[in-house]
Amino acid sequence: MSMSHLYGRREEEEEGVEIESFEVTDWDLANEFNPERRRFRQTKEQATYGIWADRDSDEDERPSFGGKRSKDYTTPVSFVSAGVRKTAGEEKQQQQEGENTGKSGIQSGKGIGSWEKHTKGIGQKLLQKMGYQPGKGLGKNAQGIVNPIEAKVRKGKGAVGAYGNERTHQSLQDFPVVDSEEEEEKEFKKELGQWRKDPTGTAGKKKPKYSYKTADELKAKGKMAYRGTPASAGELAQVKVIDMTGREQKVYYSYSQISNKHSVPDEAPPSLATRDQKGSGFALPELEHNLQLLIDLTEQDILQSARRLQHEKDVVVSLSHESRALQSRLDTEQDAIKRMETVLALVERFPTEETAPGKGPTLQECAHMFETLQTDYYEEYKTMGLGDLAVAVVHPLLKEKLSSWDPLKDSSYCLEDIGQWRAILESQDMHSSGPHSNMDPYHRLLWEVWIPVMRSCVSTWQPRLVGPMVDCLDLWAPLLPPWILDQLLEQMILPRLQREVDNWNPLTDTVPIHSWIHPWLPLLKARLEPLYPPIRSKLSNALQRWHPSDASARLILQPWKNVFTAGAWEAFMVKNIIPKLALCLEELVINPHQQQMEPFHWVMDWEGMLSPSSLVSLLDKNFFPKWLQVLCSWLSNSPNYEEITKWYLGWKSMFSDVLLAQPLIKEKFNEALDIMNRAVSSGGYMQPGARENIAYLTQTERRKDFQYEALQERRDAESVAHRGISTGVPTNFKDLIQTKAEENNIVFMPLVGKRHEGKQLYTFGRIVIYIDRGVVFVQGEKTWVPTSLQSLIDMAK
Repeated sequence: MSMSHLYGRREEEEEGVEIESFEVTDWDLANEFNPERRRFRQTKEQATYGIWADRDSDEDERPSFGGKRSKDYTTPVSFVSAGVRKTAGEEKQQQQEGENTGKSGIQSGKGIGSWEKHTKGIGQKLLQKMGYQPGKGLGKNAQGIVNPIEAKVRKGKGAVGAYGNERTHQSLQDFPVVDSEEEEEKEFKKELGQWRKDPTGTAGKKKPKYSYKTADELKAKGKMAYRGTPASAGELAQVKVIDMTGREQKVYYSYSQISNKHSVPDEAPPSLATRDQKGSGFALPELEHNLQLLIDLTEQDILQSARRLQHEKDVVVSLSHESRALQSRLDTEQDAIKRMETVLALVERFPTEETAPGKGPTLQECAHMFETLQTDYYEEYKTMGLGDLAVAVVHPLLKEKLSSWDPLKDSSYCLEDIGQWRAILESQDMHSSGPHSNMDPYHRLLWEVWIPVMRSCVSTWQPRLVGPMVDCLDLWAPLLPPWILDQLLEQMILPRLQREVDNWNPLTDTVPIHSWIHPWLPLLKARLEPLYPPIRSKLSNALQRWHPSDASARLILQPWKNVFTAGAWEAFMVKNIIPKLALCLEELVINPHQQQMEPFHWVMDWEGMLSPSSLVSLLDKNFFPKWLQVLCSWLSNSPNYEEITKWYLGWKSMFSDVLLAQPLIKEKFNEALDIMNRAVSSGGYMQPGARENIAYLTQTERRKDFQYEALQERRDAESVAHRGISTGVPTNFKDLIQTKAEENNIVFMPLVGKRHEGKQLYTFGRIVIYIDRGVVFVQGEKTWVPTSLQSLIDMAK
């Protein structure tokens, strides 16, 4: 704020001196503390042109205390003519000139907006911005007038409207509407002529207006009020309400009355003035009150009756729905009763303890009735547990039928009946794993009826008569649950076999033991492992006095080669057979002139029983040293090389291709060829052609070895390729172990029913292992020890 604002200022003008005093007022304080306060009023020019309005220099000045602004005397002066009285001739001439001028303006329409040439042209610009096109009408759809407003000269000097309607032809054409001013004028004249009439007199002459209300309308209003009020109809009728909101006290007898107080606005109670006017002629307030009370009570009776009727209708609907539900439930119960009666009739047909033998239904008829219960009355069969009836119904019949059965003579007896009852009684939901009270009905039937018959049969069975028993179990195995078959094999068959093995003597028994043990391999599998150690022990004792010339030992042992594990078989051969064969080779006399070949044939007959490595080691230690020594001795005495060649080829023909492919055997024969080459290469007398014959023999034998090696490599490659196509690359660690076991001739198989920490146990030779996440664990003395695959193979061998 400047100092001139605080202390005032003095202004001098041409017309005189105007002094304005400036003090600090409330407006000044409000203006200083509220800078956003509006400082001046918007002028008409600013309201019309907005930001395009001309700004005066005085707009920024502070308004005066009187609300007036200092005048700008520099602007042009606009004069307003007060009019000059003219003669009648001049006025008539002026009127004619005005009409001609107006008509010419309307007709020509030229020069519209020509006045803007004296201004800045802001009006035309604003119109063009809003879509106006010169020569067309205003508005969005160019519906506005094109010509300027037509002027009409008033006839006389009277005021506006004194000479009637002043609308021009253009106004009627552009705006064809009824002029409301004429209607307002007629209405005003009509009311103006009635200002002296008495309102009471006119009201008295009018006919009384009666208001009728039907019962349906009353019920409809009552329903609306009833919906808005949570109380019941009886409670509403018993409540007395005093209304003191108006000029006088009113009494209502229900909430519905007070809720309907303003429901009909055109039926409001008469005003006090009207009642005073009526009272002068006829006034009976007590009668009116009683009549109104009777009307209200009648309305309440109608509403209560309507509500009771609606309530009864609702009760009827509810009871009808409940009746239908009960009827449906009754029909369901009756249907269930009929089904239960049918089920009961079928159950009563089953034989009981009081039924005489041969009087009740047969086993086949009972099976048919059980099938009917399962198919037609499945819900009742499952709900009431009718499968348990088989214990009381089927068990006696099946026991009676199996009482005369001998499984060893007729193994297929009653097989179809048991298969039929399996389809009826066996449940897929129950998985029994042993004898207990909550067994499956079919499992219980086998355990209590079929197993006792088999137990008595096995108790009298001779284990050496293996055929009928094996055939019987092979035939019944598909119908037996796994746990019942395991019980039969482990608790009945295996103990009998074990006792028979203990009583077996290989020296005196004429029946080979493999003939009555090996047929059990498909059923018992690894369960026969406990029988093998005593069998090997007895065979070992029997071979103590055995000589290789006795071929019966080979016939007895040969069936066990693929039954025993590779490690156990090799250990048995090393302990009991190889020492006897080594002794036989030591006693063999090699004589080129008179050779006895029987001892050598006795040894070579065991080639398929012994492993190649064991047989090669046996020949290397006990045969080839003597054979090479005899060859050297023969070559030192001027021999016949043709005989030596035939002798060499004769001994080599005694060896199979498998043995000749062994590196050690091949090395020994090549050593013999080298000895013969050195002999013919030395000086002295030499048989003619001997050197050439020995060289040819050496070359031929080397070529044969080369061809055999190439053929063997080709066969190995084809075998590997075929195995790769058929089996593919091992997909997991177990497949890799299986492949290695096959390559090393080691038995690898799972132990049935044996697990450690949820992992399946396997036998790898004589070693028990399990696999966990690609690691092999071997059973030690106290714990399981992880090991490598190669170490596992070495331990198994």
